[in-house]
Amino acid sequence: MRVAVSCIFGLNGLLAAMWVAHIPVIRERTGVDHATLGGLLLAIGGSALVAMQLVGPLTDRIGSKWPTVVSAMGLSLAILLPGLATSTTTLAVGLVAFGFCNGALDVSMNTQAVVCERAYRRPIMSSFHGYFSVGGLAGAGLVAVGLALDVPLMAVLGTFSAVGVVSAIVLSRDLLTGRAGDEADTPQQDKAGETVPRRPWGRIALLALVAFMLMLAEGVAYDWSALYIVETYNVSDAVGAVAFGAFSATMVIFRFSADTVSARFGPVAVVRGGAVVAVAGMALAICAPSAPWSIVGWAVFGLGIAGGVPQLFTAAGNLTMAASGQIISVVVGFGYVGMLAGPAVIGPLSHWFSLGSALWFAVVGLVVAIVFAPVVRPRESGPRTTGPRHHLSDDRAKLEQ
Repeated sequence: MRVAVSCIFGLNGLLAAMWVAHIPVIRERTGVDHATLGGLLLAIGGSALVAMQLVGPLTDRIGSKWPTVVSAMGLSLAILLPGLATSTTTLAVGLVAFGFCNGALDVSMNTQAVVCERAYRRPIMSSFHGYFSVGGLAGAGLVAVGLALDVPLMAVLGTFSAVGVVSAIVLSRDLLTGRAGDEADTPQQDKAGETVPRRPWGRIALLALVAFMLMLAEGVAYDWSALYIVETYNVSDAVGAVAFGAFSATMVIFRFSADTVSARFGPVAVVRGGAVVAVAGMALAICAPSAPWSIVGWAVFGLGIAGGVPQLFTAAGNLTMAASGQIISVVVGFGYVGMLAGPAVIGPLSHWFSLGSALWFAVVGLVVAIVFAPVVRPRESGPRTTGPRHHLSDDRAKLEQ
């Protein structure tokens, strides 16, 4: 069911925002500096990458339904750990667990989205990522309210941890049971005479590169936008959360429009045009004379960056049917590492220069996306968009509900 998959994406965004919007508070509680925080963000990326490479092949074998449910429940519990941390060590342990669960959910839910999109036979991937942004926006808003009202940190995290566990259980009955790899390509023969799926590794590598660079730029907003506003303009943590909320809001707006734009102008235009807009937004966010204008810059940045990543995941999921889960895990994995590597580099750079100067590093990723945007163009002889009857009958019944 499309609704269930959308809700899973929304839940992921909500849980992620519980960590991101609380970064200034948790950094103050644990006493970590910018450079140490950057290293801890790399630990999240490393554990997430391990989870992705485990879960991708698993979804090809058993489908993505139960990996999605289990990882959503795990992430719901993992958000408690950073809030309980009182030192660099305990925060590191909590963030490694958070990263592992988030990485597993990222791959499994995107594989669910690919299966659903094939059944619909039209672009809908960006809408799923739109619901992720809805969740992020809601989470940022709730955190801002909690901070303004001085609600205890663990009260907020505990509430949404319980919401996440219950939601995953309720949604499990409506998630899709088919595998992303149910539709096999024309196979090649290996030396033993057995069939093996064709994998266009050159194109996979380019998709992974662009995913890395785009999500590198996106990660900067997730992990540094709130802190940049607070420290640069000497405003409250609640105002910092508003900056992240503005970024999430414009992500929502365009992700619900990007499928229409992609259908009319093609995915290349979405990736390339969006990256150009994002460069302009980052420039405004850094150079703004006041906090309100900087918030506008983060909003423009979100508008530009919103549509690119869904186009990459759709392209990855449709390169070859027989190993879709594995290919998605590679592209998502590199993208996720980029999302954490970019912010992690910002930490040391901000120590050597200033935080504002360090943020220009995100523009590098956007330029790479502009250059290599054609990699998302659909193959002329790509795989069919319909699946085998034995899986499609069950899943289409859910889609029609």
